[in-house]
Amino acid sequence: MDAGQVTKTSNPAIVGDRRFELLVKAVKDYAIYLLDRDGYVVSWNAGAERFKGYTAEEIIGQHFSRFYTEEDRASGLPARALAASAEHGTFEAEGWRVRKDGTRFWTSVVIDPVIDEDGSLIGFAKVTRDITDKRRIDRELRESEERFRLLVQGVRDCAIYMLDPTGVVTNWNAGAEAIKGYTESEIVGQHFSRFYTEEDRQAGEPERALRVAVEEGKYDIESWRVRKDGTRFRAGVLLDPIRNEAGELIGFAKITRDLTGKWQAQQEVERAREAMAQAQKMEAVGRLTGGVAHDFNNLLTVIRSSADLLKMPNIAPERRERYLQAISDTADRAAALTSQLLAFARRQPLRPEVFDVSERVAGMRQIIEASVGAIIEVRFDMDAPDAEPGSEPRIVNADLNQFETAVLNLVVNARDAMPAGGCLTVSSRIADGLPAVRGHGASNAAFVAVRVEDSGSGIAPETLKHIFEPFFTTKGLNKGTGLGLSQVHGFAKQSGGEIDVESRIGHGTAFTLYLPLMQGEHAQPSAIRKAGAERMATQRVLLVEDNEVVGRFARGLLEDLGQIVTWAQNGEAALELLETAAAKFDLVFSDVIMPGINGLELARRIADRWPGLRVVLTSGYSHVLAQESDHGFELLRKPYSVDSLLKVLGHRPAAAAAGVVES
Repeated sequence: MDAGQVTKTSNPAIVGDRRFELLVKAVKDYAIYLLDRDGYVVSWNAGAERFKGYTAEEIIGQHFSRFYTEEDRASGLPARALAASAEHGTFEAEGWRVRKDGTRFWTSVVIDPVIDEDGSLIGFAKVTRDITDKRRIDRELRESEERFRLLVQGVRDCAIYMLDPTGVVTNWNAGAEAIKGYTESEIVGQHFSRFYTEEDRQAGEPERALRVAVEEGKYDIESWRVRKDGTRFRAGVLLDPIRNEAGELIGFAKITRDLTGKWQAQQEVERAREAMAQAQKMEAVGRLTGGVAHDFNNLLTVIRSSADLLKMPNIAPERRERYLQAISDTADRAAALTSQLLAFARRQPLRPEVFDVSERVAGMRQIIEASVGAIIEVRFDMDAPDAEPGSEPRIVNADLNQFETAVLNLVVNARDAMPAGGCLTVSSRIADGLPAVRGHGASNAAFVAVRVEDSGSGIAPETLKHIFEPFFTTKGLNKGTGLGLSQVHGFAKQSGGEIDVESRIGHGTAFTLYLPLMQGEHAQPSAIRKAGAERMATQRVLLVEDNEVVGRFARGLLEDLGQIVTWAQNGEAALELLETAAAKFDLVFSDVIMPGINGLELARRIADRWPGLRVVLTSGYSHVLAQESDHGFELLRKPYSVDSLLKVLGHRPAAAAAGVVES
């Protein structure tokens, strides 16, 4: 190696300058070059060649103004740029520049003065970057933001605005002004809680809204808000938190819609629905009261006329007996009518017992055949299809009398649908589940299904909607009360079951009565009830009845039947008597519905205080007994006959046994 080489490479300044020169020439993302003090190019790097299209040989010695647009040269911009750099120490700007091929590109330009060691200006260092893409992206972003701003400002159906992290309004759109009444200048800088009602502000609802939005990601509610004029409106409110790239909360986006019109429409629909339900209810009540008045007036006519005739002197014994029997029979029909009404209302206290449905229906065969007449063929199918007769017990726990009445009502209904004759089929089966009936959900429990099917005229779909309503009937005047199917419906529902109906015009109708199947050790049929009762001695009865007329009559009736009666007119008086002389009574005979301590509460207190004292309750209607069917006390239903009263007392005189006083 010669001496010159050693000297050249060992000089640090020369080595540093050479490296810097190589670095500048290697940069391709920036145009980095030098100008002399008059603006002529004296150096040129690879980035400058790539951006502007000129090689170093083509451009060194040329004036840098050739990169400017024609209009910028005409305005003297190149000279002003150099002057500004010399005067202020730097010049920075963005603007259009021109490539060798004449195309334009958007640049970021920095021009710095180059000063020698004695402080003299010897030229300029110029750095240019092509930011055309960045400018396009920025422009598109600005245009997008402007479009979004115009969109938000153009929305008038929604209040769209922003809050800072503390809830202060930072912007306001036209929809917010239209809905809430405030202009942007009036509300920006104000806390959003001013839109809330006074009661919501007192309850801390605005603060809770911000907290919920932060904790759960949004706050979404429908509530009342207040306009500038103080009027309230129904608002749908959505509040979303806004976070920066670091996840820090920087504010909230709030959208409010005026739902007052929709809310009012919903209220109108609800009021219309309630009005329709009330109209339907009143229609049913009208049919109910009209039917009750008509039927009871007929029954009262018979009773009143018979009673008046019995007052006539010298009436023949056979006529007296006929009028007495008419009164007795009419009272029974009135009691049956009341029983059907209570069954429909599901307020009829039932006396459930365990029995086999197939056996009871089979026992009704004769009365069923007699009820439908000879022109109708009656078929019974009480056995399972694949089992020996009687091998599949169908045990239920229900009121036997009500069950038989329900079956007879269905049979009579079928008979009336076949005036010219036809076929009636009565069958039973085990149903694994209960179908969805009239909008009620289905059940997977086991039921006994009793089906009464006819081949009659069928029922129109519109009529099917009303057949279980009380006093609804398609029969002519005095041809039916319209209570038969309502009794079946009430009995089924009160027994934990259901009644279903299928019908086709011209093909017939099938009613299916579902009752819960009894299984296990409790599925043992009760012994058949035997008529009559053993005679017993005179008893000391404490009669509890608040009604003066009924109490006086009941006391006289009990005394006529040989009982020793003490009458208390309310539960409190009865308890006072028992506290002093409980041992003097064999039986407490009490009405249920009374002011103060009712009959059921009285019976419970007696059972707790004097467990050996027998209590019999009596009532024609009692929601207490209907709701608490397991009260455990004997119940005699009103209106009771002398015969039923004697069965309770355990005493049956010969005259009554012979039917003289039967009712």
